[in-house]
Amino acid sequence: MAKVIPISEHFQHFVEELKDSFWGDLQGEAQRTAKRFFERLSEQQRDRYMGDARYVRSAKRKDHRNGYYLRDFVTRFGTLRLRIARSRKRGFLPAVMAKFQRRAEEVCLLIREAFLRGISTRQVGRVVGVLTGEVVSAQTVSQLTRDLDEAVRQFHQARLEDQWAYLFLDGVSLRVRRPSGRQRVHMLVAYGVRRDGSRQLLAFLRSNGESQSAWEGLLGDLYRRGLRGQNLLLIVTDGCPGLAAAIPTVYPRALHQRCWVHKMRNILERVRKRDYDEVKKGAQAIYGAEGRRQAEAAFRAFRRRWQRDYGPMVRRLERDLPELLSFFHFPRHLWKKLRTTNIIERCFVEVRRRTRPMVCFVNVQSVDRIIYSIFQRFNLEWKTRTLKLFTQAA
Repeated sequence: MAKVIPISEHFQHFVEELKDSFWGDLQGEAQRTAKRFFERLSEQQRDRYMGDARYVRSAKRKDHRNGYYLRDFVTRFGTLRLRIARSRKRGFLPAVMAKFQRRAEEVCLLIREAFLRGISTRQVGRVVGVLTGEVVSAQTVSQLTRDLDEAVRQFHQARLEDQWAYLFLDGVSLRVRRPSGRQRVHMLVAYGVRRDGSRQLLAFLRSNGESQSAWEGLLGDLYRRGLRGQNLLLIVTDGCPGLAAAIPTVYPRALHQRCWVHKMRNILERVRKRDYDEVKKGAQAIYGAEGRRQAEAAFRAFRRRWQRDYGPMVRRLERDLPELLSFFHFPRHLWKKLRTTNIIERCFVEVRRRTRPMVCFVNVQSVDRIIYSIFQRFNLEWKTRTLKLFTQAA
């Protein structure tokens, strides 16, 4: 058996000092090397421009060397103070630098990515400061994220193929700072699934509420971009009255399914505590039935039991029953997926998680940027991942 040699406290200190020395020297050497590289690149560009070597006199000279000027450039190795070569007529920034650019592109990408991951603008500046030695202001972070506005515009105008079979529609509410105070802004979202199980977040629209006109705006945008509904079989919604009224105006041939999770919440919210479990079990028997005929029979039993105690609730359930049972028209193994909007609610969980640290958006444009980035990340992940249940149905 090998003998265990105890590690002394002195040896532990030695190891820590060695690590600090190694990484400190590595960081310092990287900065020095990058500084020499950029400065040499600047001088080479000036030499090519001049067309002759230093200290060589020429009658054809079109300009004169004029020393250097100092410029700070923030990189992944930290903030570098560079000597930029210049002539009397112009300066010579290294090829990797653009005019007025103070940060390397990878640093700008880091700032944008940190913001899009849900870190507040103030905290982003501090995080970047740990890496580069320069604390970035919240205003600078906001300015850099404005580059996403063009990507958002392209997302809203992208053409859609008319191959979507299932459409899930729902909304999420976010807080935005306005001159009159904090207000809630609704984000209406469309999520599509093809017959082969491929999926995509298709569109989002900022609105003041979930009125019929607001939802008609989102559905009309989908139609304009190419989703004409020729292959659309079912639209699943949360039960919003404005949305239910908007669907027939744009996609009158598609079946409409109301979400059972939202409906169960409505059924149980005013039930007395002593009746809660029995009412819940009776309602679950409706959507958990073996088929539509059995579900209608389960509803009739539910109505006989609770008509006297909860008449208004039972009548609302009876009114909505046709749209609550639309999922029975589809293959059995899809029933669980098609009877709720859970598939889109999972996306909203990520939206809330990312936006929670921000507390309140400064303006509506920042809402669009963060929503776009979250949806774009989902869409990229889903390119190689299909919903297997829908694939089986195909």
